[in-house]
Amino acid sequence: MIRSAAVVLVLSCGGAPTIRPDVARVSDTTAWKVINGETRTAVEQDKHVVELAPVGGNRKGSNTAVALVAGTTFSTGRIDVDLRAAGADRASFIGIAFGFADPDRYEAIYFRPFRFRSTDPVEASHAVQYVAWPDGTWEALRTRSPGVYEAAIAPVPDPAGWFHARIEIAAATVKVFVNGAVVPTLVVQRLRTSSGPIGLWVDSQPGSFANLVLRPAT
Repeated sequence: MIRSAAVVLVLSCGGAPTIRPDVARVSDTTAWKVINGETRTAVEQDKHVVELAPVGGNRKGSNTAVALVAGTTFSTGRIDVDLRAAGADRASFIGIAFGFADPDRYEAIYFRPFRFRSTDPVEASHAVQYVAWPDGTWEALRTRSPGVYEAAIAPVPDPAGWFHARIEIAAATVKVFVNGAVVPTLVVQRLRTSSGPIGLWVDSQPGSFANLVLRPAT
């Protein structure tokens, strides 16, 4: 279910709403809530783009920033988004947070583009990750369930280019499809069934987002 305030565009799509948050309005506090982040907007090839960067930049440990869509509560459904990170040479982390309660409690799907083209199969298997903070951090999940909550991506996206993610969230599972793939790259059992805002998410380095679309479960 998704409940939306008037701060986003709502279209009719087969009886269910399709919500297209306006990333160009990210500095509007009635439309977005930015936590520990700095933003910059641009237009690239006729699409509106927002760059989100964590305050303080890259530092030891995790330094996350989130831009939450104001007035929107999400429990199950589908998220589509275009993402672009820092490429193969910088350890950047970019994705979508959902069921956001506070900066220490949420679920997320995120990508490590610097691992996309790794020739080490173990490192390549870290390309996409599910987490459920606070107990299900990547470190905890990799320790107790190696290879379960992260996966490689094939075909491999350009680490410095735009790629598309479709995230399907059900009550018990999360599936991730990349660049229009028919077969999901990652399928996991959810570690918590949370309901809350959706947000753009980065850690350590800036990341860019465009064409965010939210669709409710029907």
